Amino acid sequence: MSEAAFRERNLPVGSIAHKSFGWWGMMTLIMTEASLFAYLLFAYYYFMVQYGREWISETPTVNLSLPNTAILLLSSVFVWWGEKGAKKGRQGQQASGLASGVVLGTIFIAIQVLEWRQKAFTLASSSYGSSFFVTTGFHMAHVAAGVLMLAAVFAWSLLGYFDARRNAAISIAAVYWHFVDLVWLAIFFTFYITPHMG
Repeated sequence: MSEAAFRERNLPVGSIAHKSFGWWGMMTLIMTEASLFAYLLFAYYYFMVQYGREWISETPTVNLSLPNTAILLLSSVFVWWGEKGAKKGRQGQQASGLASGVVLGTIFIAIQVLEWRQKAFTLASSSYGSSFFVTTGFHMAHVAAGVLMLAAVFAWSLLGYFDARRNAAISIAAVYWHFVDLVWLAIFFTFYITPHMG
């Protein structure tokens, strides 16, 4: 069997993302995870309506969360750019975009952990603490999973597994990453902006 035939049959990459089982599997996962976050955010708003601002253990600041939001959004831009490079057969652009996504995602996690350590409340101190840490914790776990996905497709990029025709795995990892970013915007608005609103 030739090297090209081996790659065509056995490597974990496909050609067109939206026609692959992996794409539809990822869409199903995203819908399931979106439901999880919808329930978590619903719980926050339910308690906020029931108990008002007194329910919030600590008035949130955006000192770390706002730059962290910018970092995550920038990572999404780089991943999109890398995906576009893959579709055009530009391996340098593809690898650079994916690597930037991995680095920025890792920085996001580190800043989130730093913010957690600065909180005066804990997971067990109140229902607000539980809501905050569970919601941001689940999101951080999703960011970590996304970083691992991006790292895998980055490694495969370095090994030359992708070209302009075969790059479905990059698109699948990218759509998950954009979902994670979108969820963070909802979390950021909920936990960091709404307490300052009337």
